[in-house]
Amino acid sequence: MSRIAACFARLRADGRKALIPYVTAGDPNPAVTVPLMHALVEAGADIIELGVPFSDPMADGPVIQQACERALLHHTSLRHVLEMVRAFRADDDTTPVVLMGYLNPVEVMGYPTFARAAAAAGVDGVLTVDLPPEEGSELVSQLRGHGLDPIFLLAPNSTAERVKKICAAASGFVYYVSLKGVTGAATLDTEAVARKLREIRAVTELPIGVGFGIRDGDSAARVAAVADAVVVGSALVSEIGALAATPDKIPAQGAAVIAEMRRSMDEKK
Repeated sequence: MSRIAACFARLRADGRKALIPYVTAGDPNPAVTVPLMHALVEAGADIIELGVPFSDPMADGPVIQQACERALLHHTSLRHVLEMVRAFRADDDTTPVVLMGYLNPVEVMGYPTFARAAAAAGVDGVLTVDLPPEEGSELVSQLRGHGLDPIFLLAPNSTAERVKKICAAASGFVYYVSLKGVTGAATLDTEAVARKLREIRAVTELPIGVGFGIRDGDSAARVAAVADAVVVGSALVSEIGALAATPDKIPAQGAAVIAEMRRSMDEKK
């Protein structure tokens, strides 16, 4: 059983939902990332979503765009991100790590090389934001061949046919983008999310994570009531950005953000 499958199995047995924080690797400098990952796990994170910095993160709003810019100032590359995962694995062989980013760095490395290196580093899943399943068969094949879960996005305007296609291509979990627009945008409508999740569950048994619009403990708890996992990105990355000049404070502050969400989710389960 993969780390991701085992994680969701444990949570189901406990009647709990997964909390998945997103951080951009190398933000605000590479030395912060691994200590931050460990701090997030200690605070209650179940899966870590580690962003691969990219120069043109088109699906992301200004908060994560700026995080990428800070990381790229230190020339944080895909190979550096894999080394961070490897360093994290030296002390944590249980918590799943999902890489999230854009296709270009993976194409530059080459699909076979990337899949082999990611698996060796201890990566569990890969979400390439700009790779639709219709064009993803080669990468998906390489990922599956090395025991990695290909993870895809679903959106509020995904048709029933497209939901089936994406769920058939995915494993580990599927990521439902709760809002139209970029990360950090608009206001969360939990009822609309619940309706869409019922449609998705009709065609897949994969766990469903919901991201975009989770800002605090209350919104995390509301999403956890209808989803299998809560993904928090911009709210956490914003805190990291605010402390970019004092990076030693980032692990503790990141842990505080996640601990508050974890408490709210568990109190209302």
